[in-house]
Amino acid sequence: MVDCVVRDWQGQEAGTASLELRVASEASAAHIVHRALVRQMANARQGTASTKTRAEVSGGGRKPWRQKGTGRARAGSNRSPLWRGGGVVFGPKPRDYEKKMNRKERRLALRTALQSRVDDLVVVQDFADQLPQPKTKELAKALAGWGIQPGAKVLLIVAERNETVYLSARNIANLRLISANNLNVFDLLAADQIVATTSALSQIQEVYGD
Repeated sequence: MVDCVVRDWQGQEAGTASLELRVASEASAAHIVHRALVRQMANARQGTASTKTRAEVSGGGRKPWRQKGTGRARAGSNRSPLWRGGGVVFGPKPRDYEKKMNRKERRLALRTALQSRVDDLVVVQDFADQLPQPKTKELAKALAGWGIQPGAKVLLIVAERNETVYLSARNIANLRLISANNLNVFDLLAADQIVATTSALSQIQEVYGD
């Protein structure tokens, strides 16, 4: 179990919150988190890259010049891979990059990744009511009060999307806003610091605290 200090909108201590997650053993933690990260990045690929082989490039039906007597290298088609505008040898074709991973393993990897970042986790009270209208300046000021370093890549986790909070956060450089049900390994590992609201932390504990 990890106890975290909860901060209010002004950055003052306002209580504590606990996070208790079952994580992978130290020997296998790095391996399972790495597998989950590779899976997520691979599954995000569109797999639409495509090139044409010499059979698919238009033209090339006529032999460019006679076989012998010209002094040039023999050529049978102007769509040879050796020619400009010719086909591509072993080029990419549309494919599916999807990787499989058991649900229990995915959840274990996510819990392990989150638990590994507790030193960079800042827990704050729900602040949607502090922003009656979109105010990027106010949210940036609050982040500074919570101890977020200037220029740091920040992951802000909320319980559910709030339009005012979203509009306030979208123009802050290096800030990524996600809801608790969209938690993923890549965002957890890519951020320098993580900010989570108390309701988001409770939701994470409820869903992943098995």
